[in-house]
Amino acid sequence: MNGLVEPYVLAVPETALVDLCTRIDATRWPERETVDDWSQGVPLAALQDFVSTWRHDYDWRRTEAWINAQGLSSTVIDGVAIRFLHVRSRHENATPLLLTHGWPGSILEFREVIPRLTDPQDAADAFHCVIPCLPGYGLSGKPDKAGWGVERIARAWGVLMARLGYDRWFAQGGDWGAAVTTQIGRQAIPGCAGIHLNMPIARPLPEDLVAPGPDELRALAALQHYQEWDSGYSTQQRTRPQTVGYGLVDSPVGLAAWIYEKMGAWTDNAGKPEDSLSRVSIIDNLMLYWLTATGASSARLYWESFGSFAPQDITMPVACSVFPREILPAPRKWVERHCTNLVYWNELDKGGHFAAWEQPEAFADELRKAFALMR
Repeated sequence: MNGLVEPYVLAVPETALVDLCTRIDATRWPERETVDDWSQGVPLAALQDFVSTWRHDYDWRRTEAWINAQGLSSTVIDGVAIRFLHVRSRHENATPLLLTHGWPGSILEFREVIPRLTDPQDAADAFHCVIPCLPGYGLSGKPDKAGWGVERIARAWGVLMARLGYDRWFAQGGDWGAAVTTQIGRQAIPGCAGIHLNMPIARPLPEDLVAPGPDELRALAALQHYQEWDSGYSTQQRTRPQTVGYGLVDSPVGLAAWIYEKMGAWTDNAGKPEDSLSRVSIIDNLMLYWLTATGASSARLYWESFGSFAPQDITMPVACSVFPREILPAPRKWVERHCTNLVYWNELDKGGHFAAWEQPEAFADELRKAFALMR
């Protein structure tokens, strides 16, 4: 019912797990790639090894139990069920913090960050964490009508925080979470006192291309690489999410390849995803797409809002943490044009697109430092 916040218990039926194994066993594999690297996508041998672990050595029930133990809740906003983790600190006066994931991530990106934020030694550094599944992602409901773009999600998150009784809070996000959090800042959603981004959104102006500095040259090179070699998935999802969704919802191996490839391309690794993320945690995240059949519904956010990955002017306090393997980097010079109250900026030496997942200790430390300047 609208307005209510209720406990929610995740209980995947055993038949769904049996069906997954049956589908994996029936996979029709393609031939191997004609190169010796990842330039044509996930190598056959790498994906077969990954899927073998998923099929034979993986236990979903441990992750299901962990999710339920965190305080999983549900509420309906504008007709869509929003499921979220609400992990309160033992320190009653902790600061409320809204954390928003992106694609192809999930609420599980923040698993190792949660205890660092909710249970620090110093009570002044403590946060009550609210971590929602985006609409159409993970455990949340799937919008059945168009219109659920990042602007609307930002307003929905304001409703969520108000329903939880938080009248002053901070917000954080990367990837789509950065787009949503940017909109929270742009719209000055009531209650939000400041935002933190690990993927600040900004683009160069023509004059930046005349004599770019070293950080701008690196950013321009990364943006060119993304456009030429890494953006095929986003073009498909923003133009034909329904078409690609059939394969993502029907084939576990197809879904695994679609997501596992991004774990390889977007993390700060030495050649394979598992250099930065544990294989089990990658599978855990994958399961939140497979079990919920959200391959199509999650892709629709690109159709709704890909144009919203554009600079937005923000006057509330903004903090940015820049990780070296970010896929769409933005130098401070570009960001400052739009964020007129940029109170914190730091460039780290390790980590990629999934900052909280890859570098949980550094990520939590960044949030403590950044939000201390906004209290």
